[in-house]
Amino acid sequence: MLDEVLTALEIRPGDTILDGTAGRGGHASAMARLATPDGRLILCDLDPENLAYAASRAQKAGSCRIETLHGSFARAPRDLVASEAPADAMLVDLGVASTQIDTPERGFSFLADGPLDMRMDPSGPITVRDLVMSSSSDELTRIIREFGEEPLAGRIAGKIVAHRQKTPIHTTAELANLVREAYGARAASSRNHPATRTFQALRIAVNDELGALDGLLRQLMDAGRLIADSRPTWLNPGARVAFLTFHSLEDRRVKRAFAEMKRAGLAELPSRTPAVPTEAEIATNPRSRSAKLRVATVGDLRVPS
Repeated sequence: MLDEVLTALEIRPGDTILDGTAGRGGHASAMARLATPDGRLILCDLDPENLAYAASRAQKAGSCRIETLHGSFARAPRDLVASEAPADAMLVDLGVASTQIDTPERGFSFLADGPLDMRMDPSGPITVRDLVMSSSSDELTRIIREFGEEPLAGRIAGKIVAHRQKTPIHTTAELANLVREAYGARAASSRNHPATRTFQALRIAVNDELGALDGLLRQLMDAGRLIADSRPTWLNPGARVAFLTFHSLEDRRVKRAFAEMKRAGLAELPSRTPAVPTEAEIATNPRSRSAKLRVATVGDLRVPS
């Protein structure tokens, strides 16, 4: 949804832009071109390899200043405050990078066998295998039900715990097979792979994805209040913010936060409903099928020059 994102963010030459999830730099390179020549693009990502790749790609696309921040986007507002250079636009694309999904060694996918890892930051302290091998049945049930919205969470957790008491679980294929066994006959009629929700839940848990999103949304609300009081913060008045979400757990959080800001008079929403990909985009990029783009303008609208 590149065109929709660029339209929503209205990037101008000289803008300061925060890309909270740089990924492979697709959005970043397009934004760098628009912010050229004297803009500033701050790229943030948990994956150091993707961050370096995105920075190189963005630097080739435009002559604006490129900065990188290795870590969660939830810490980016503090860095912007410290730099005393607030952002005019922010993009947070909550999708998983294709390089992570398509690299079996990263352990994100059940479609190719690999180690049970799923860390977006490879230096992170906890892997999915750690969760699978050490969490209690109740904790696994909670994770799979809460973060995967999986109705068979209890049965899947029970299957995992019973299996690991006899032999350790090491790989994505082993875990996917256990989930399929827990589904039983329902696996044949499941629209998606039976392991889809379980893998999503464990990935979210090991990377604290919803905790980071909640933290950023709280800071967005705080910024709106400071702007309303004419006090400096990490966003400029009239900053445009855009969130690309890919499942209901993320989208509900963004939707609620934006609605609360709208009711409090802290933001304007160009639309109450999210933008979604066109059929043409879905045809060329099937992974975009579940994407939803929500946009808000924080504080006063900027006066056109």
